[in-house]
This record gives sequence, C-alpha cells and structure tokens, in this order.
Amino acid sequence: MEFKQFGNKYIIRMDKSEEVVETLKSFCQQQKITLGWVKGLGAVNRVKIGLFETGIKQYHSTIMEGDFEITSLLGNISTMKGEVYLHLHINLSDDQYKTYGGHLNEAVISATGEFLIEAIDGEVDREFSKEIGLNLYKLD
Repeated sequence: MEFKQFGNKYIIRMDKSEEVVETLKSFCQQQKITLGWVKGLGAVNRVKIGLFETGIKQYHSTIMEGDFEITSLLGNISTMKGEVYLHLHINLSDDQYKTYGGHLNEAVISATGEFLIEAIDGEVDREFSKEIGLNLYKLD
C-alpha cells in the first residue's frame, strides 16, 4: 500500500494480495483517523459480502471467488469502544457483467485498488442497539 496526503484527504493505492478492510483499518489507526468517508474502486479475486435481514436481526454472508471489478466501494469511518470501526458497502461486477453488492467483510486485491479517504476532525462512537440488532452511531 502506498498513499499521498492532501490536507484531510488521502489517496491510497493497494497492490495485489492486499486485503482491503484490514488495510484500510490499519491505515486509519496509523494516521489517527477516527471519523470520515471512504470511496474506492479496483479489482479483486476474493470477496466476502453480507446482508442484514432486519426482520429476524440476522446477518448472512457469502464468499465469492473469481475476477471482479469493484464498481463502487463506499463507507464511513467511526469508532466503537475506542477502536476504529469501518462500515463499508461494495458493488462488484463479474466477467459476465453481472453485479453483486452488500456489506463488505473482506476483499483481496487481484490487480490494484484505488481509494480515497476524507478525514473529518472529530469522533463519533457506535454502540450496539438491541432493538435494531446493529452497531449504530451514538450521537448524544
């Protein structure tokens, strides 16, 4: 991974075999980014995506392997219990141009990944909501 900083914005390039979620989390920890936005695109060959089923408050995930283009990766950066917390969603396209999307748990770069982090000065923590079943922004 290499990066270049422009004020509160970071341009990041990930290389083959790097895992996206852990690399972004580690980067945020190193740069002390506790609040912000993530955007990205690139190519991956292994992804784990998920969906939260609201009716039963249960999370489902699947692993996909093959050649995929990241057509869009969007997410936010916050904290939970003092640790960096990433909430990322991804859209992917396969070799038949079919698209898939969901919550991003992990993705392995197959060629390159290009990401933009915009840091916000501040911190917003999260806490688990029993009612919803998810870790929500704690804004009070």
